[in-house]
Formats: sequence, structure tokens, C-alpha cells
Amino acid sequence: MKRLLFARVAAVACLSMLTLLPAQGEEAPASLLWRDVPSPSQDPPLPPRKPWVIRDREIVFNPQLLAILKDASARPHPPLFIELFQARPYELDVSATVSRLSDLSTIKGTIKQSAHATWSLVINGSIVSGTFQIGDRLYKIEHVQNGRHRLSEVDPAKMPAE
Repeated sequence: MKRLLFARVAAVACLSMLTLLPAQGEEAPASLLWRDVPSPSQDPPLPPRKPWVIRDREIVFNPQLLAILKDASARPHPPLFIELFQARPYELDVSATVSRLSDLSTIKGTIKQSAHATWSLVINGSIVSGTFQIGDRLYKIEHVQNGRHRLSEVDPAKMPAE
């Protein structure tokens, strides 16, 4: 009787695991914090680049992952990835989250498998700003208008003093 029960439980567990695996030839979806905005956007164009910007692009955030990041009690975090301009995903490691009742959160961390790589984000509702430093390279996220965000690689030598 116990063997039959064990066999049934094992069969149900195996079938459950199969539904979680991607189909053959399909890649498992990465947990990207943001993605590029499709090219022909119906919105008005973004404001012009600043002189210290090397390159930039418009991005849109994954609202579910933003909510997890904002929640200081959400531990452990699922694997979180970002893509900058190298078409290589970087995995984020969250080291500190401070959440306020005003829906303002400050999150800091490092980037796994990258030496001298830190990041920080400030999230107010759905508005995000932040900085990613990977070695000598500096990347900024800024809210530009109407909930739209821009990811930029900047030249720190050309940036004005704050």
C-alpha cells in the first residue's frame, strides 16, 4: 500500500516538473529587469541626448520584478538580470533594500561574476533612476517623460559636477 502511494506521489511530482521545463528548442525565459522598447514607438521622441552620453536607448521595466525589488522583505530574490549594451546578461546581487511607506525604495547591490561592479536604484512608484558601474564603464537610468525611461552609457570625464 505504501509503495503504491509513493509511486503515485512520485509520478505526480515528475509530471509537475515536466510542466515547468521549457519545450524542446525553446530557451528558458530570463528574468530581465527591463527590455528595449520596440522601435516604431507611437510616443513622441525622447528629448535629445546630453553631450556626455556615449549611447542610449529607451527601456521599459518588468513591473513584477520592480515590485519584488521594492519589497524589502522579499528574500530570497529570484535571479534578476539586466542587459546593457554588450548583449550580455548581467546577474544582479541585491545587498540592501530600504522601503518607505511613501512607495519610495532604494536598492543597492553588486553584479555577479564581475569584478568592481556595483549598482543602485531609486524607485518611486513606477519611476526609476539608477547607476550601474562596471569597471571603468558607467551606465545611468533616468526617467525622461510620462513614465518613459532611458538607459545611457556615459563618459564620466564629460559629465558636469553635481
